[in-house]
Parts: sequence; C-alpha cells; structure tokens
Amino acid sequence: MKAKDIFGYSFSAIKLRKLRAGLTTLGIVIGIAAIVALLSLTQGLSASLTNSFQQGLSANTLVVTGQNIPLYANYTDQIMAIPSISQDIVATIPVIQQTGYLTNSSGSTMKVTIVGVNFAETAEAYPTTFTAATGTISRNPSDYSIVIGAKISNLNLNGTIFVNAGDQLTVTTQVPIANETYVGNVTAVLAPIGGLSIGAAPSDTGVYIPINQAETYFGTNQLSEIIVQLKSSNNGTITTVSNAITKYFNGEVTVESPTVIINTINSAISTIGGFIVGIAAISLLVAGVGIMNIMFVSIIERTREIGILKALGMKSRTVLSTFLCESALIGVVGSAVGIALGWGIANLDALVNKRSSLVKVNGTGVKITPVLTPEVFILALAFGIGVSILFAIYPAWRASKLNVVDALRYE
Repeated sequence: MKAKDIFGYSFSAIKLRKLRAGLTTLGIVIGIAAIVALLSLTQGLSASLTNSFQQGLSANTLVVTGQNIPLYANYTDQIMAIPSISQDIVATIPVIQQTGYLTNSSGSTMKVTIVGVNFAETAEAYPTTFTAATGTISRNPSDYSIVIGAKISNLNLNGTIFVNAGDQLTVTTQVPIANETYVGNVTAVLAPIGGLSIGAAPSDTGVYIPINQAETYFGTNQLSEIIVQLKSSNNGTITTVSNAITKYFNGEVTVESPTVIINTINSAISTIGGFIVGIAAISLLVAGVGIMNIMFVSIIERTREIGILKALGMKSRTVLSTFLCESALIGVVGSAVGIALGWGIANLDALVNKRSSLVKVNGTGVKITPVLTPEVFILALAFGIGVSILFAIYPAWRASKLNVVDALRYE
C-alpha cells in the first residue's frame, strides 16, 4: 500500500469520526496554545528588559562600588595603573551621589538623587544617553551647572513642567546636621532614555552636577562608585578587568557589568519560562493519554474491518502505519491550531495589559511585545506531533498484531 493510499485511508477514517477526532485534537490544541502563549510572552519580556537595559547603559562600562571599604578619588588613578588591564581601560570616572531636594522658581520641591560626575568623561562613556535634548552639556562646566533627566523637567513625561533648560533651581541637602543650599543653573535637559540605569548611568530621573561642586556641596571626597570605561565590550575583556579590579582591592569591592546583568536577567527569565512551560506541557501528556484511549476504542470498533483488510492482503506494518498516520494527522492539525491560538492569546494579553504590573523599570511597567521565534514554532509543532505519535504506538501495534480469523469473527 502506497504512502498516498495510507494517508487517504487515515484521513477518511478521521472524517467518519469527526466529533471524536475533534475532541481528541482539542487536547493537543490546548497544550500547544499554552506553551506558545507562555513562551511568546516570556521571550517578549526578555527582549523588553534587555532593550530597557541597553537604552540606559553602555555595554563597555563597569561600575565599581565599595563592599567593605570606602572609595576615594585617588582610586581612579590606581585602577588605571593596574598593569594587567591598563591597556583595556579608557577612563575611570569618580561619582559622588546623595539624596537632595530641588526647588523651582514657583516654590515646588522634589526629592531626587543628586549625582556628581565629570561631564566630559560621562559624555564619552555614555555617548547615546548623556546628550542634551534642550540646552548644552558643557565639557568644562561652571560649578553651578545642573543637567537633569527628562522626567525631572517634564514630570513623568506627563506634560507637567517642573523646570526647563535655562531656569534656576535651588538645591538643598542634609549634610549631616545643617541644610546646605545653593542656587544652580539648568544648562541642559537630557533626551528621554526610557531605560533602566545602574548607579550613576544617565537616567530620566537623574540630576547631575560637576564632581568638584559635589565634593564641596556634600563635604566629602568619598565616592559612591567609580565608572570604568573599557576599550571593548567583549565578554573576555569585561571578565578580565572585573577580576583584576576585584583582586587588586582584595575582594572588598563589587564590580557590576551591564552585559553580565542582562545575561543574568535573560537566564532567570528563561529558567522561569521553562518551568512554566513544563507545567503547561502536562496538558499535552493528558492529551496523549486521551489519544491512546481513543485509539483503543477505535481498534475495538474496527476490529472486523482490520480483519477484512488483512484477509485481503494488507500487511501488519501497513495497519501499524495507518493508525500512526491517523494520530500524526491529529497532531499536525492540533499543533497548527494550537500555535495560531497561542499566538493570538499572547497578543491579546499584550493588548489588554499594555504594561506589566509585575515588572517595572523606573517605576513604569515594562511593555511586553510577544515574540514567536522559528525555534518556538518548530518546537511546538514537533512536540504536538511527537506526543500524538508516541501515545499511539502501542495501540497501533496491538491493531497490527490482530489475528485475521479472530478479527473476522469479532462481533
């Protein structure tokens, strides 16, 4: 019997039992739809978070913070002078940051984190984010220059203007007994970044003043962190420099890399996604058991038919192939419908819940756009067909081994 004939016979058998075949297929549809929807959403979440990090960070930077020791300005020169990595470092940028308050000309006050940095070096390290939308970022600013993030100027980007470039701001902080206050000029408002920042990396809620002013204003030369700009963003350089700095300070500092953080987040999301999909796959196993049960029922109903076919010369392997073909067709249809349904559910969820309330960046929910990769499509299709065939093997084998005489005498 040719493959075309086996396919046609199997298709006819399914058509004769539409309701039963439909209910059997439904189990595959539900399982595949759940897997596709969950994987599409988790991959979309991963892509959104990665994009948020990349918008607010520079891949060729490291952030050094003191774990058990304070950091001081001269440590920047010490890091640059470490022999094994000096050729890999472009610049080391000292950072001082503390909480303070901004008061605009109308008397409105806002609590913020004030960051003291070298404007020129920061612009070099973050060329795509430390850029002015309005005003100008001077490479040699006066002590009273202030650069602010987009959400400081335009509160949460909702149209409420707190301050514009060219305006004056009163800056106040508690150090540590009396309030220290000075009036600064807003020289620039950063372009909206929309990403997630680490430490002093540019952000929509950042307030930046010259490092010299920060030392005087906060009354300290102790640094909050040191930004290390590298010549390369490849993993080998990042690992080598990170390990060398950690070793130099005897493990008493922490070195963070945007690339490593992104990889860690993606790994965690993949693990969670795999766990969730594993739970969803249980429904496929249930569907497989249903296929096996239906196949046994079908064999009992068609025992006499099988006997006649074998009496007419159909071989046992052809009977086996016929029943496996029926289950494969159910798997193909169920998987195809399940993939389409799962993709539709994922997009519907993204449309209804435009921003995730569980994962937030800078206080704003992350927008998740479902992603259906070719790998997920192929995996879902193969999984659905595989489960259908796997659970049909034993019933099909039993059908192929039926004795012709017993089958013909079956009532």
